Amino acid sequence: MFTLSDFDYHLPLELIAQKPARPRDHSRLLLLNKKNGAINHKHFYNLIDYLKQGDLLVLNNSKVFPARLIGHKKITGGKIEIFLHHDLGLGKWECLIDGRVRDELIVEFSHKLKAQILKKNNDGTFLVKFNFQGPDFFKIVNKIGLMPLPPYIVRSNKLTSDKKNYQTVYAFDSKVGSVAAPTAGLHFTKMMLKKIKAKGVIIKYVTLHVGLGTFSPVRTEKITDHKMHSEFASIEAATVKEIIKTKKAGGRVIAVGTTSCRTLESIDWAKLRNSDQIRKQAFWTDIFIYPGYKFKIVDALVTNFHLPKSTLLMLVSALSSQKYINFAYREAVREKYRFFSYGDAMFIY
Repeated sequence: MFTLSDFDYHLPLELIAQKPARPRDHSRLLLLNKKNGAINHKHFYNLIDYLKQGDLLVLNNSKVFPARLIGHKKITGGKIEIFLHHDLGLGKWECLIDGRVRDELIVEFSHKLKAQILKKNNDGTFLVKFNFQGPDFFKIVNKIGLMPLPPYIVRSNKLTSDKKNYQTVYAFDSKVGSVAAPTAGLHFTKMMLKKIKAKGVIIKYVTLHVGLGTFSPVRTEKITDHKMHSEFASIEAATVKEIIKTKKAGGRVIAVGTTSCRTLESIDWAKLRNSDQIRKQAFWTDIFIYPGYKFKIVDALVTNFHLPKSTLLMLVSALSSQKYINFAYREAVREKYRFFSYGDAMFIY
């Protein structure tokens, strides 16, 4: 059985990407044959050459919203940063808070938006009540909020361009809900997607609203003791049908990102294949994929380079093998690939 230390590796800090490649599809691409560990080095736009007519590319269309709010205590003026984590409805949110607060404290973010700290939860988050909810709330947040960039992006200033850079070109306006980008998709351009379709590759979308739980560190040496947080996901009926059709025809289902992969692998495909009436699938998933897992539907994966000891690194190791992924990461470090959210990509096939 694997332990947490099996998924550790050395990463020089200078290889952590602070800005995205420009153009997006000019990032580098490490190709990894999941069966024999063979590696090739390309650029992301070369991915088209490794896709085949009849393949199905599945992308996560969830849209990131600027979840970091900077405010001040109403009475003292002290600075408070609130990170919106989970929408509970009726203006109430589960939040992370940077700064000293107490129950009933009022925080002001603008002349319109205010919040009251209701209580501290047992898991370290806070229950916060805002004076707006629904579309009106998001309209204000989109104006004053900051994009929730990961802490390893340590620029002295968070660029206004991050609102565009830290968002896939195919995120749906109707699918707002992620507090972190499905970063494997950041490499695609609209033109590249057009070329992929022109080659006969089918493109479909799933939705998984990325929460902080995806990136929660594993603190148990025995990885099976780790508990994943739940995230909301959905797949339209037409997409489910297309996936089943692709598999029957012998095509590959290629997930773009670990979020798409986890969404697809959370479905009971055996039941759906035998169903007379396929409906939209909407559910909460806490699936934890690590070596030994048998994939039900995903054949290949487009992904970024993940943090040491992370559940995401365990997932990609399950698709290939811990040995091959470990070797590929050492090779990526040697070749000075750029790592994490704004970094380069892998295609595991």
